[in-house]
Amino acid sequence: MMKLTILGCHSATPRENKHTTSQLLEIKGNLFLIDCGEGTQIQLRKAKIKFARIQHIFISHLHGDHFYGLIGLISTFRLLGRIAPLHIYGPKGIQEIIQLQLKLAKSWTDYPLYFHELISTHSECIFNEDDIQVETIPLDHRVYTNGFLFTYKNSHRKINTEACSKYDIKPYHFNQLQQGKSITLENGEFIENKKLTFPPESAKRYAYCSDTAYSESIINKIKGADLLYHEATFLHQHEGLAKNTKHSTAQQAAEIAKNAEVKQLVLGHFSSRYPSKEEFIQEAAPIFKAVELAEDFKTFSI
Repeated sequence: MMKLTILGCHSATPRENKHTTSQLLEIKGNLFLIDCGEGTQIQLRKAKIKFARIQHIFISHLHGDHFYGLIGLISTFRLLGRIAPLHIYGPKGIQEIIQLQLKLAKSWTDYPLYFHELISTHSECIFNEDDIQVETIPLDHRVYTNGFLFTYKNSHRKINTEACSKYDIKPYHFNQLQQGKSITLENGEFIENKKLTFPPESAKRYAYCSDTAYSESIINKIKGADLLYHEATFLHQHEGLAKNTKHSTAQQAAEIAKNAEVKQLVLGHFSSRYPSKEEFIQEAAPIFKAVELAEDFKTFSI
């Protein structure tokens, strides 16, 4: 199962109760931080997240509302005595920016800091470990930008408890069965795996599409995703402004969700020019019904 927690979902500058973009995705006990706008570590504190559990941070692009909180978080890790490595994935240049800040502040980290700089304009796999895979989703913004597609492929087969109850199966057998192995009972009886298990659950997929103009090029990549977060900075009445700044409207986000046949859509990155976010739902719902608004600390389960 995946669990997504929204830490911030507004665009441009942080305001009271309107925090810039950051998300936390939990998969199989692993915590992945996605973007790190200003104030992210405060939001992590409020969400009662143990900082040491975060080992991988994914930055979509180098606009301030998506990464200005990163240097503060890195510094806090140091002050807390972190020793575990930290991996940062982001556009080329992010290493230079962070290392310059650390150098001038004479605050080098006491823990290994690894940068994985991205330059490809084509989708690529940037993380593949323990049934979890992360691929980039090239987006169309004013600067080099990637979204991220997280896939969890549970390779463990499910135990058929009813079938197992008919045999004298020992505790150690269950681990073998989950791994897809057939077993031999203590009396010498051999039992094929498929008689005692069900196939693994289908892969779970979360697509994060941060700042981007409307782009049908991403549809095939996110096809059938269980959950899609797509920016919706503007409403349709400001479509011209969205086009000029390479952002999207709620209507456009809904069209992407519909054409990609995703199961659920979450809208975010709202411009503060709109007094009510309900207008975003009203614009998107007629096109794609399974739509919700991002809110600070709102969670979504896959």
